[in-house]
Amino acid sequence: MKVSVLAADLSDNATGRADLLARLLSTRYEVEVIGPRFGTEVWMPARGGAIAQRSVRAGRYPGFARRIPALLELVDGDVLVASKPRPTSFGLGLLARARRRRPLVLDIDDWEVGFFARSGVWGGIGRALNFANPNGLPWTWLAEKLVPRADAVTVASRFLERRFGGTLLPHVRDTDAWDPARYDRAAARARLGAGDSKVVMFLGTPRGHKGVDDLVEAVGALGPGVVLTLVGVDSARSGAPRWAARSHVRMIGEIPFDDVPHYLVAADLVAVPQRATSDTVGQVPAKLFDAMALGRPIVSTSVSMIPEILEGCGVVVAPGDVFALAAAIRRLLDHPDEAAALGRRARERCEARYSFRVARATLFPLLDKLTRADATNSSRGSSATTR
Repeated sequence: MKVSVLAADLSDNATGRADLLARLLSTRYEVEVIGPRFGTEVWMPARGGAIAQRSVRAGRYPGFARRIPALLELVDGDVLVASKPRPTSFGLGLLARARRRRPLVLDIDDWEVGFFARSGVWGGIGRALNFANPNGLPWTWLAEKLVPRADAVTVASRFLERRFGGTLLPHVRDTDAWDPARYDRAAARARLGAGDSKVVMFLGTPRGHKGVDDLVEAVGALGPGVVLTLVGVDSARSGAPRWAARSHVRMIGEIPFDDVPHYLVAADLVAVPQRATSDTVGQVPAKLFDAMALGRPIVSTSVSMIPEILEGCGVVVAPGDVFALAAAIRRLLDHPDEAAALGRRARERCEARYSFRVARATLFPLLDKLTRADATNSSRGSSATTR
């Protein structure tokens, strides 16, 4: 059986969740990730990985409408899994299901409409009138209204579960492959040129709601001997030149997803300083689970499900509180035994609750149930036609 995983844009970090879903499914099914590509290339961390991808270069309306038939031709799976309630993933899935009946699962890992909520009154009006963007506010709002049309829904956080219902399926990691004992920490630190410095690491796409500005200030307050390494930074993005000018900051560009452990094991501490905004209210940072799987000590903020996930195995401070963030980081750097114990407990928590094994125990029965129901309905339809 083949599964088509539909990504909203294969050229940006929205691909991350689609790639994760495909990896989870790939041990049982033939899997491909399908979607439009609004940039020139597939998002670098997912490019050339274990999962096959097929995409169509796309742009704004009205041109995007002409690309829809080519996209639908690629959607040839027996089961469809749409990543995000976006028009270019879920909307495409609804169109594909209308052409040929097959189960459609919608996976929601962010409150997509919430990304537009922070723009203020005039900004909101402008976004509401932006019909040229295939994933603009009016089309995304419509896609959210169509969520009940999916045959099943999975969600990545408690907030999303309350808002949309469905089955909770948090971000997870392959804890067997990402065993810290398999990676050379000394070699990783040498690659970074860390020397004797303590390394605080942030890994991911550093957008404003992820609190990188807070982290830069917090680590800067700790004085000499502590460096902040930002991994996954596009040097052309807003903020990067400002961070690069700080003497305690080191920046590394985007890296392949499968290379993440070779960087994270070098960290003395991983920081995930989410801010409390409409962007983050339903979001759980995927990079939290990278650090947990690799047994890294974690400092994060009390946003969304983070306190639940890190209870007893990480340090959580108030979002946006630079002083508290700096104090928490200093405490763990000054007490390496405590930090190591937190890292061990974080990995144990990841293995028990946020591993591929746990996620597959949820996802596989869900797909099995849908395919059985679809086969039964198809059989009844054939019998009715025969009569």
